[in-house]
Amino acid sequence: MNVTQPNQWIYGIQLPVQTLTRTLVDPWEDAASVDDLVAIAQRCEANGHSFVGVCDHIAVPDNEYASRMTTTWYDTIATLSYLAAQTDSVRLLSVVWIAGYRHPLQTAKSFGTLDHLSGGRAILGVGAGHVEAEFEALGVDFASRGRRLDETIDAVRGAFDDTYVSFAGEFYNYADVGVAPQPSDALPIWVGGSGRAAWRRAGRRGDGYIPMGNSVDQYSEIIDTMSAEADAAGRADVSFDVGYMPGWAYLGAADSASAPADLPPTMIHGSEALAADIRAARTAGANTMHLKFRGRSLAEYFDQLDAFSEEVVPLINEG
Repeated sequence: MNVTQPNQWIYGIQLPVQTLTRTLVDPWEDAASVDDLVAIAQRCEANGHSFVGVCDHIAVPDNEYASRMTTTWYDTIATLSYLAAQTDSVRLLSVVWIAGYRHPLQTAKSFGTLDHLSGGRAILGVGAGHVEAEFEALGVDFASRGRRLDETIDAVRGAFDDTYVSFAGEFYNYADVGVAPQPSDALPIWVGGSGRAAWRRAGRRGDGYIPMGNSVDQYSEIIDTMSAEADAAGRADVSFDVGYMPGWAYLGAADSASAPADLPPTMIHGSEALAADIRAARTAGANTMHLKFRGRSLAEYFDQLDAFSEEVVPLINEG
């Protein structure tokens, strides 16, 4: 099921505050509250965002690989469900749900319920995962995570085919069990990742692709790979929500020279620069924009959200 309508484009964000990983956080988020998180989701909804996203880690290890992650990662389903009750129309995305950490029936139950409670607003964004010690802590084999993800996608789709369903795979086997409540409609499944494995998986099994910072010049290969895999899987007639992630943006300065000295590292400065980047991504075939804004305070972050809808969206639509 597609979220993006033909010849249209949509945008949304992975929410701040819900993780304090040093690779993403701005300083103001360390002291932010749950009310702030809700207010951001509501501001996104008011400003035309199609989705807000919450990421997924269960138990972050104390090792060098995870040294910048911190241990604060809000539970994905609990957070999206809480936000569902505080919003009306914005879609609720896991970005991304590490499928191998749970049995696929648990995933189906969680997202079927979320979709039911929210009036059909859930998007299941899935990924294979990358923190090996987290897999070890949960007792899940790291090397097989890609195959587990493939089975999970197939099993979640099949879980809603009938009242009682069965599945036989390498990792998961069950017979004549039912999962309800079911989604209001077919549950959109977006596949996240930066490389060819994710592109192939999105083409064979997904409804969309969640990028991990891929450049515009990669999109010819991304879309060709997805299309070829869809054809090979007998899905030649499907279309995709093709994600693109611009670099960190700040809309309050026209260039880096005029940006505030204490602004965290930023790649895109000014509304026209961000609009040009998104126009290029649209030309390359992307239709779903995963935005990232810098701000030195919650108020400034709100200004970024407002400026995007008021200044950048018209420049893109007129371009």
